[in-house]
Amino acid sequence: MGLTVTGLEEHMGRMHHVLVLALTLSTPSWAQPASEIAIHQLMDQQAADWNRGDVDAFMKAYEDAPTTTFVGKTVEYGYATIRERYKRIYPTPEGMGKLTFSHLAIRELDTTYAVATGNFHLERTAAGGGNADGIFSLVLKKDPQGWKIILDHSNRTN
Repeated sequence: MGLTVTGLEEHMGRMHHVLVLALTLSTPSWAQPASEIAIHQLMDQQAADWNRGDVDAFMKAYEDAPTTTFVGKTVEYGYATIRERYKRIYPTPEGMGKLTFSHLAIRELDTTYAVATGNFHLERTAAGGGNADGIFSLVLKKDPQGWKIILDHSNRTN
């Protein structure tokens, strides 16, 4: 009982439909996971807040906790301490400049934690302190309100 030519054509036709359906329903490997999209949006919002000169809005990306950590020239702990650091170092919109992020790479460690690395650039006038470039690595934690930075390690490269 072998397949006839007509039977083979019908079988191939059904297999084609199954393959098309499987490809339609599958998630492409190039699609970004929801967590990666959310972290990109968080970073975009941070840059927009910074570029408006609003440190308090910029800080909403950080977990409001005494354990939130910033590592730069020194190690500082606590949301309030980090916010005051930013306000002290960047007291004016001119000093803050325009922030952009590039080469952003996000790696989800599990459903609650992720790491983000990349470069930052501050476009500033000479009076504002001149341009600044650097690198960063962030550890983020997902809570009911979304992703929050719990550790920020940022260093200038120029």
